[in-house]
Formats: sequence, C-alpha cells, structure tokens
Amino acid sequence: MSCFGKNIRKIRTVKTLSQQSFAELFDLKRGTLGAYEEGRSEPKIETIIKIANYFSIPIDDLLTKELTVNSLLKFKGEIPEDQEELIKEQFATIPCITPKNNSDYITYFGKAHFIKSMPCLQLPINIEKSFRGYTVNSLEMSNNDKGLFPKDIVIGEFVPKKVYKKINNGVLVLVLADKQLILRRLFITDETLVLRADHKNVEELSFNLKDIKEMWRIRYIFYHRIPEVTDGIEDKLLFLEQEFEKLKSSRKI
Repeated sequence: MSCFGKNIRKIRTVKTLSQQSFAELFDLKRGTLGAYEEGRSEPKIETIIKIANYFSIPIDDLLTKELTVNSLLKFKGEIPEDQEELIKEQFATIPCITPKNNSDYITYFGKAHFIKSMPCLQLPINIEKSFRGYTVNSLEMSNNDKGLFPKDIVIGEFVPKKVYKKINNGVLVLVLADKQLILRRLFITDETLVLRADHKNVEELSFNLKDIKEMWRIRYIFYHRIPEVTDGIEDKLLFLEQEFEKLKSSRKI
C-alpha cells in the first residue's frame, strides 16, 4: 500500500486545508478524499499527477515516502519534534457573510473563487468540517431583551441535503432559499420546511425542501454585546408556579 493517503492528510494539515477545500481543488468528492486518506481506496493516476504538480512534489515521493513537515514547508533547518504537533492543531478558516457581501453571496455562493475572497474568521474548531459565519442584521431572532441582535455573529456547520429530515425541530439554522438568507428555527413536515422567528411579530416562512440551496446548522454564537447576567429568578418563579398548578390539579382529581 502506498503512502499517498498519509501524505495528502499531512499536506492538508500543513496547508490548513479542510477535506472539502482540498477535494474542491482537484474536482474530487469529499468522501472520495476521505477514502484515500484512510487507505480504503487508491487514486487514479491523473489525480496523483494533479496533486503532485500542484504542490511541486515528485510523484515517487508522494507515493513511496512518508513526507515530513520539514520538507513540505521547505524549511532549511531542523524543526523541533514538538513543532510538528503544534502545526497539526490548525485553526479552522471560516468565510463570513456580512451585510456588505450578503447579496453577492446569494448570487455566487457556489463559486469557489468568491468564497475564497470573503472575509474570514479563524477558530479552534474541527477543520474537517465546513462552516460559515453570518452577521445578524435584524431583530427576528430576538425576544424582548434576549436572543440575537444586529452585529452578533453566528457560526453554522454545513448540512448535506440527505440529512435535512434528521435535524430536530427547533434547531437554529441559516438557510439560503428564494434568493434570501434566513436565520431562524427549523421545523420540517414531510417535504415542507418551515422557518420560525423568535420574535412574536414575525411571520413564519415555508419552503419546499427541494428549493433549499444551502443549510447551515448554527453551532456557535458570538455576541456583539455582553449579555445581561441574571440570577434566573424569573425562570425559578415560573417553575414554582407550574408545580403549584400541578398540585392543585392533582388534588381536584
């Protein structure tokens, strides 16, 4: 078995490329690249040549030698042994949708060159997954003084179409549909996707699942302001009131 799988994984690590980004460079599917890295499949010779030429690595080295970080970075001196471990812990690079590029993203979301031109965040999260940042620009996901407000930033993880129906109702998602980006809570019934805002005065939106161009499940939130810290007294009072009502109901029975 060749060293190809181990080597392309190391190349990705050193070049800070996710599996998705690396696969797109060479017109591969992410799953195919994963199979190469895990040694479950061997690449076509055309693929080997493309990768070798792109990174200026001799084909023989790519296939038969376990490449070092030193050689990939083309350092002349020695790298301490622990340096390789530090390099492996790269931050994920996350393209961000802002009010300025919002409309362009809706038009060019499928173009790799446009995605590369977007402003980015770097976070210590899984570099194997694909993420998008989004700047909140409305009060739709606010509820009184709680929730999301303009200038807050959410980070969403890409959701493949085949997984749509497996997501729990009520999950916060960013959806691209009908030439608009929508940040709301997801509810799915059969082939219909319903997006509901937390703000009580905002009407829900409905779409056919086949009309969804992209979906990102929100995993992280960065607040532009410092959220007000409370002692939770309101929630405690509500809980006690509910328990009291249960007791009253049980006595009537």
